[in-house]
Amino acid sequence: MSNYVNTLRYLLRLFLSLLAQAIIFFSAAGQLEIPRAWLFFALTFIYYVLSFIVLYRFNHELIHYRGGSAFRGDTKQWDKYILLIYTFLGVYGQFFVAGWDLGHIHWLYLGLEYMVVGIILFIISDVLIVWAMVQNPFFEPTVRIQRERGQKVIGSGPYQIVRHPGYLSGILWHLAMPLIFGSGLTLVYSLLIIVLLVVRTYLEDKTLQAELEGYQEYTRKTRYRILPGLW
Repeated sequence: MSNYVNTLRYLLRLFLSLLAQAIIFFSAAGQLEIPRAWLFFALTFIYYVLSFIVLYRFNHELIHYRGGSAFRGDTKQWDKYILLIYTFLGVYGQFFVAGWDLGHIHWLYLGLEYMVVGIILFIISDVLIVWAMVQNPFFEPTVRIQRERGQKVIGSGPYQIVRHPGYLSGILWHLAMPLIFGSGLTLVYSLLIIVLLVVRTYLEDKTLQAELEGYQEYTRKTRYRILPGLW
């Protein structure tokens, strides 16, 4: 019964979040006739459906845990603040900026060639995060050491390339979204969100090195956190 409830919660969170993002965007824009926005929301809807099917088939346990409470007793205190800020500024705030820009400011409109690049980044981001979640049963939304589940280092799949493929996926997503929408202002705004993700990556990696057995050895095999060849 618990698995069923958490699976339902997981689905509701996905699609209610998407609905909220659409409402925020179109309310800020003051109009509905923005085809590139509808394209983005349609792509996201398709991604949510397909990713759920893949996870349900290959890592249903993760859906159960991600459908539970986001914050747990041993979640790092600093991560609670970062996640709240990220949710406000990144998950929802970016859509307000995009809507206001495309509906009122028109600061720097990005042509269709940017949309194509955005779709490519969007697809790469989606494939990368689903791949990571399939490989990693400990891919929870907050930073904590999951001792009750016997958390161990995952070094397969995308974790052979970078130590935090989920954050790399997030960075690509925050670049893809404004490119698909065509909003130059939102692209600039996304840099703020990316800085926040980089800070969270650093703090999570530091936590894992200090508290997760075998992680320091893993860092010697997989040298880069999120950007191969750079960091």
